[in-house]
Amino acid sequence: MAEVKKTLRLILGDQLNHQHSWYKDDLEDVTYLFMEMRQETDYVKHHIQKVVGFFRSMRNFASYLEERDHQVIYYKIDHKDNTQDLEKNITQLIAKHKFESFQYQLPDEYRLDEQLKKLCDTLEIETKSFDTEHFFTTRNDLEKFYKGKKQMTMEYFYRDMRKKHDILMVNAKDPEGGKWNFDKSNRQKWKGKPEIPHERGFRKNVSDLVQEIEAAGIKTFGSIEAENYNWPTSREDSLSVLNYFCKNLLIHFGDYQDALHTDQAYLFHSRLSFSMNTKMLSPKEVIDSVLDYYYDHTDEIDISQVEGFVRQILGWREYMRGIYWKEMPGYRRSNKLRNQNELAGFYWDAKTKMNCLHHSIKNSLENAYAHHIQRLMITGNYALLTETHPDEVDQWYLGIYIDAIEWVEITNTRGMSQFADGGIVATKPYVSSGSYINKMSNYCKSCHYKVSKKTEDDACPFNSLYWNFLDSNREHFAGNQRMNMMMSLLEKKAPEEMQKIRERAAKIISNPEDF
Repeated sequence: MAEVKKTLRLILGDQLNHQHSWYKDDLEDVTYLFMEMRQETDYVKHHIQKVVGFFRSMRNFASYLEERDHQVIYYKIDHKDNTQDLEKNITQLIAKHKFESFQYQLPDEYRLDEQLKKLCDTLEIETKSFDTEHFFTTRNDLEKFYKGKKQMTMEYFYRDMRKKHDILMVNAKDPEGGKWNFDKSNRQKWKGKPEIPHERGFRKNVSDLVQEIEAAGIKTFGSIEAENYNWPTSREDSLSVLNYFCKNLLIHFGDYQDALHTDQAYLFHSRLSFSMNTKMLSPKEVIDSVLDYYYDHTDEIDISQVEGFVRQILGWREYMRGIYWKEMPGYRRSNKLRNQNELAGFYWDAKTKMNCLHHSIKNSLENAYAHHIQRLMITGNYALLTETHPDEVDQWYLGIYIDAIEWVEITNTRGMSQFADGGIVATKPYVSSGSYINKMSNYCKSCHYKVSKKTEDDACPFNSLYWNFLDSNREHFAGNQRMNMMMSLLEKKAPEEMQKIRERAAKIISNPEDF
């Protein structure tokens, strides 16, 4: 019989996987370690709801393990032995408790992966890493899939994943419904109907935890109703949100997944990303639950609602993780358009006369949430059009959203939103004038600016910024076939009009607080 070594196992804040094989083994002398650390709260400034969400979820999972007779060491943020540093804490605990083995699950952030490898190189005891048993793919699957291909188009990866896992397939080779992608059916504007059910809320009192965070001196931003905290922080909560989505929101998810509205913070979106990104839910069980409900209700729910949801998880989420591990660490320094400006100050207080930005940022500050179109085509669009440095954009997105962890944030922000990678993720920049925002939302109706105007003082700032962006980056888009039509329209603009566009854009970029 093999000798049982006294083992310390680390669990990071985004590794709250109740179904991991660790908890099924019968090793007797294993201790699980959780740590709330300033190292993790301070590398960027985070939304208060994000810090609360992670700490509360970690504490709930630690309690879950203790209730099942697992040994747990939990360092709260104010624990007397907490050095606030991962390496120091682990080194001291190994020495104090004479652990003979250290084990960890592979982190999803590059900086933590490097930090743990460095730590293991210094330890004089046995060390071992394990998969998190969460994703459909390994870190390197995407790189292998695209080896030898010129362009890493997500659609082909998504189709391969559908076939490989037999999801929405007929005879394991043909897409259910006759099409791989129902994206064109997912672009409706919500005009007040159908009625949107209230989100599945929890209304928890986290006042004590907020006080602990404040007493520890952690600097946060955004607001929180401490007596009515509204995010899932346990597996039970997360399953409740998943069930609620299937029963109440899935029926119209696809139709309105790109819609924007001043009166609706969540529309038909699931609010499952925090639960998945902390691993309280696995992507497989989320997809399985949605498909099970769909197949039981095909008389009510169209496949376009379901495919749009599956594509985000099975396609986009796995794709972005693969890009992250393929391109790091250089990816976080990419700035192909050489943008250098600071992020506009109103990203921190929502005080702008541009209604779309005001509502999207206000929603983010109040709820630590915005859906993908608000992030991509409102806040991200404006940051790119105003030539904001990707570092500034990254820090804001990583801090403000409860679901933001670098592997998924940086690829979406620096890649898709800011085109800073020069086309690795997206074949063209996701930019638009005010016309797209008007098409998908009711933001423009009550805005100080007129979406129909181009360069006048009361013209929508997005209009001049859009054409100025194309004009300023002609060399970058000269050979981009997907940009041919817009660049052709740019060429047809009269010199006098272009001069007005440049002047208006320069004024906006130089003085964002005036707008």
